[in-house]
Amino acid sequence: MRAEAKRFRPLSMAGPARAMPIAEYFFNHMYTFFGLTRSASSCTMGEKARGATALYKILRKERLNDTTTLMEIHAPHVANKALPGQFIIFRIDEAGERVPLTIADANRETGGVTIIFQKVGATTRLLDALEVGDSLLDFVGPLGKPTQTEGIQRAAVLGGGLGVAIAYPQAKALHQAGAKVDLFVGFRNRDLIILEKELRAACTELNIVTDDGSNGRKGFVTDALREKLEAGETYDAVIAIGPLPMMRAAANLTRPYGIRTIVSMNSIMIDGTGMCGGCRLIVGGETKFACVDGPDFDGHQVDFDSAMKRLNLYKAEEAQASEHVCRLTGGKR
Repeated sequence: MRAEAKRFRPLSMAGPARAMPIAEYFFNHMYTFFGLTRSASSCTMGEKARGATALYKILRKERLNDTTTLMEIHAPHVANKALPGQFIIFRIDEAGERVPLTIADANRETGGVTIIFQKVGATTRLLDALEVGDSLLDFVGPLGKPTQTEGIQRAAVLGGGLGVAIAYPQAKALHQAGAKVDLFVGFRNRDLIILEKELRAACTELNIVTDDGSNGRKGFVTDALREKLEAGETYDAVIAIGPLPMMRAAANLTRPYGIRTIVSMNSIMIDGTGMCGGCRLIVGGETKFACVDGPDFDGHQVDFDSAMKRLNLYKAEEAQASEHVCRLTGGKR
């Protein structure tokens, strides 16, 4: 199956028409096989999850800044099993694309699963238009392997941009386990800073940097980490999460020090169970799948050049999807 997977493309993008029914079949039937949670809702095409008979209701919505939104989704089966580093795949309705998002937090008492997203494409804009009480058709997870934190007593956690939302649960888990955690988070400017209160509670020391210095300290998270390392600070592990160039820079920085460096790979995905092959990447000269082998990998082994090329494959189609007008409803999808 994996040998054939290279023919598939994300269903929201342009690609071979005959691949779509196969990928659709995989998505509709594999979750029973893997014992994952999926809604049995019957939303119709064009619905935006308002009034739909679905399990996954929006419990909370908070706008973190002009481009970033936090939502808490009622998904108790996911919440009961979720661990730091894992992710979900959601669909708004039957006509929607499948989008993976890292689990930012989970509350086993309320059954709420927190996701944080930026409005960067057609689907995330549709998601942002929903309100508390609306529902999602599909909310599948938890997927991927959780972050391995055993034995880490001293850690540096790096988050860049929206990667901060992913770095937060990693730092929180380590901090709650008794580890000393230096948390480095970076944003373009102070207006984009998110979760500052939560971040301070999830670490021993919080370092916030911005590209323009509008919050006081100018620079990148790797600059702040370099200062610590050059001052003699030692770490059992460095966890870097964010844009690929940032994670590559972090891995290059820690390599001479021999520090274990974990990166979280946000690859293109369809099914999230290793069947489609869309999330493949090269790690240590071997093909790996971010959805089942990761998303965490040894940053010193990841081929970042090939990963960047794959991530940019469908930029034109993504831009086109944002302006697509549905011939059935007349609305943009």
